[in-house]
Order: sequence, then C-alpha cells, then structure tokens
Amino acid sequence: MKLLGSLFLLVLCLALMPRKVIAQTATAPAAPSAAASNAPATETTEYKLPPDKLAKSTALYNLRFKLRLFDTVYSLLVLVAILSLGIAAKYRDWAERVSKYRFVQAFIFVPLLLLTITVLSLPLDAYQQSISREYGLSVQGWGSWFGDVAKGTLLSVVIFALLIWLFNFIIRKSPRRWWFYSWLIAMPITVFLIFIAPVVFDPIFNDFHQLEATNPQLVHEIEKITTRAGVDIPRNRMFLMDASKKVTTLNAYVTGIGPSKRIVIWDTTIKNAKTDETLFVVGHEMGHYVLNHIVIGIGGTAVGLFIGFYLLYRIANWAFSRFQQRWRMRELGDWAAVPMLLLIFSIMATISAPIGNGISRQLEHNADIYGLEVTHGINANSPESAAHAFQVLGELSLSYPYPNDFLVFWYADHPPIRDRVPFAHSYDPWSKGEQPKYVK
Repeated sequence: MKLLGSLFLLVLCLALMPRKVIAQTATAPAAPSAAASNAPATETTEYKLPPDKLAKSTALYNLRFKLRLFDTVYSLLVLVAILSLGIAAKYRDWAERVSKYRFVQAFIFVPLLLLTITVLSLPLDAYQQSISREYGLSVQGWGSWFGDVAKGTLLSVVIFALLIWLFNFIIRKSPRRWWFYSWLIAMPITVFLIFIAPVVFDPIFNDFHQLEATNPQLVHEIEKITTRAGVDIPRNRMFLMDASKKVTTLNAYVTGIGPSKRIVIWDTTIKNAKTDETLFVVGHEMGHYVLNHIVIGIGGTAVGLFIGFYLLYRIANWAFSRFQQRWRMRELGDWAAVPMLLLIFSIMATISAPIGNGISRQLEHNADIYGLEVTHGINANSPESAAHAFQVLGELSLSYPYPNDFLVFWYADHPPIRDRVPFAHSYDPWSKGEQPKYVK
C-alpha cells in the first residue's frame, strides 16, 4: 500500500496538508484550571529513553531505515516491471476488447493496474506490519489489517479510475498543454477531497464517537483553547477515535474545512497523556488553523504541482520517444503509458522530498510555538506539559533519540523529538518581558 499512498499524494496531498484557519482573537491568559494543572513535578528537559526502550528504538530505527530504502527502490521497480513485462499493454488490450468507450476502459484498466501493484507490494507491507506488531506499536489483528488493505484498494480504484480517465482525456485532447490543464483541475479536486475526507474517508477505517459523551471535562478544557484561538468548533464536532483497536501510540488532530472542521483525539492519548499534555497537543493542532497553514499548504501544493506537471510533461515526452517500442505504448494518451507517468512522478516525488519535508518541519515548529503560547496560563506549566507530551509520544512510538541529521533532512516531516523537548523549555518570552510570537 505504500505505492498507492504515494499515488494519493499526487492529487490528495493529504499527508502534508495543514489545517484551516478560521479566525484569531487576542484573549488574555486565563487562570490555570484544576483539570489542566496536573503537570509532572520534575522537568523534562531532554528526550531520553530507558536502556530497554533505547535498545528497541535503536534496532527499530536501523531496520526502518533499511526498509525505507528498499521500499523506495522496490516501488519503482514494480512500475518498471509492469511496463517492461508488457503487463500494462496487456491490460490495455483487455480493456479495449471489452469496450470502445474510454470511460469504461478506465474502470477496467485502472483496477487491474492498482490490484497488481497492491499484490506485488503486499509482502513488504505485511512485513512492515509484522514489525509494528513485534515492537508493540500495533495491536491490529491480521484480519482487520487485511480488511483495511482491501478497503484502501477499493477506495483507490474508484478515485483513480475517475482521475486517470480525466487526466488521460486531457492528454489526448491537448497533447501540448495537458500539463497546464491537469494542474488547473488538480487543485480544486484536492481541496474538495480534503473537505470530504473527515466525513467520507476517515470513518471507513476507524470508529469515531462524541468526545463529550465519555470525557465531558476534557471537552470543557478544550473549549478554553478553541476560545482563545478564535476557532469555532462546537462540542458536537469534537470526537474520540478508537485508535487502541489498532495502535498503541498517541495522537490528536484538527481536520476538515468549513462545515467538516473537527477535533479528533485518539483514545490512546486519553489513556497515556495527562489533561495538560492533551491540551498542548490540541493547541499545537489548532495552530495549523490559526497560522494560515492551510493557505500556505494549498499555495505550496499549487506551486509544486505546477512545476511537477511541467517536468512530467517534458520528461514523459522524452521517455515516450525512448521506450515507446519496448513498452508497447502507442501514444502518451495510451492506457499503457499510465505506469510510465506514475513512475516519473514517483521519482520526482522522491527527489523533491526534502523540499516538502523541510517546509513541513518549519510549519510543525511554528505550531509547537503556538501550542505553547495558547496553553500558557491555561496549563499550570505549559513548557513542561509540552516537553512531557513529546517524551510520552517518543516512548510510545520508540522514537530514536539520536537520528542522523541527513535522514532528518531527507525524510522527516516533523522536527525530531530530541529538538522539540528542549525547545519547549527554552521558549519563554514571558519571563524575558518579550511579546509572544503569535498569541498576544
């Protein structure tokens, strides 16, 4: 499913898409509440792991690095094999024999292509899931895991059959400007899919419940954060997700746009983090809205896709002339050329990863600052609440304390926890008589 996930990034851009800003208000810090004043007595100034967890974290870090490299190469080789062995051409011939209508052909060719990718990727994906189970990061049974694979594949088939048909139609109608027209329609499609994701896609894979039904006091505390942030999220759009059915790590997030906007807290967070730590995580996520990260994300995606589609156009024309006979492609708008376009895009996405990840790390750092500021005065000790939240997150996810700087530069879309913990305590404009950066 890793390759299918990469394909989703072409149009959905969900993994890096920030949250929507609603409004920002200047509210004076509130007095610390009883529910949010349960910060640890000792300070967490450095991210450390006990010897047993450090050993597991080191082994997992080294293993995941090797798997990441192998997965990247293997995913590209899968597409090369589909092209070189004539599989794509054979699927095209089958689709054309079934119907002369290209819309119907798309719903024959694309499912065959994606099912082939899924089957070829399944052993590696299953191995990675077994590693998560072995290290205690996942508790999901194999039946449930295969069910998610099946649902993800079906969802991919429906969405990509429509999208690839549309892009293929544009290529055939405008061989010289298809890259520009494709870019024009990619952005509104992306925004639309992000809008419907919380209410259409997310419930397919996880169960959600009203947070107020089980944790009314936490909802009351969260409302202090949303009020100060100026983000209007009513109680009936605060949800608890049954993450414990699948994972042991913690998380909370704000998602959606406009009417689909909502707060989601994993039940594992409620179990493992204290109220003040949960409030910091919510404040961090709220920062993505308030700091206009949704606008930055859409703008960055627009620029990236504009450049990406143009480079795809130039490289695809070169590759077509070079491999047309070998891969049995009739034209660039041929169904058999689709894997070649995906291959080129995947290579470009791999090469350009440091750019997107670097921007993401900066946005996440800004959200950390916002989380510290918006919880200042609500949490009794907001720096420690944030630092200990990172410590708990790192321990549960077995995050390696000493990641390689180059790997952070290339792969990490969040700042490493080793940097986030000390920063939580070093950022203190109030004691220095300075103005906070965001929450005045």
